[in-house]
Amino acid sequence: MIHCHCGNDAAVAKLNELVDEVGDNPRDPRHRFIDTLSVLIEAYDEEHHPIPDVTGAQLLAFLMEQHGLSQGDLPEIGSQGVVSEILRGKRELNVRQIRALARRFGLPAGAFLEAV
Repeated sequence: MIHCHCGNDAAVAKLNELVDEVGDNPRDPRHRFIDTLSVLIEAYDEEHHPIPDVTGAQLLAFLMEQHGLSQGDLPEIGSQGVVSEILRGKRELNVRQIRALARRFGLPAGAFLEAV
């Protein structure tokens, strides 16, 4: 369990480092640690930094603005055209894209899901 902001920052840094090294390789033994660390970070964030109800596209647009990213800077989502369609509400994020965005931005995958 993560108990403080400093611990959460360290966990996010370690998660980003591991994701850079391991990528999407489920056969790497560190992949389980990535999953566990993601759950711990998610639990901390849900308790200390609740995310307001927004659509996945709205959250993506906000994160792009905050990080100074253009539509072409998200190859894990797809082409610039795909990102544009998502941002305009013409296309929804799929599971692969949601997982990639959650890893990239250190957020719980649920943050990108549409509210029902």
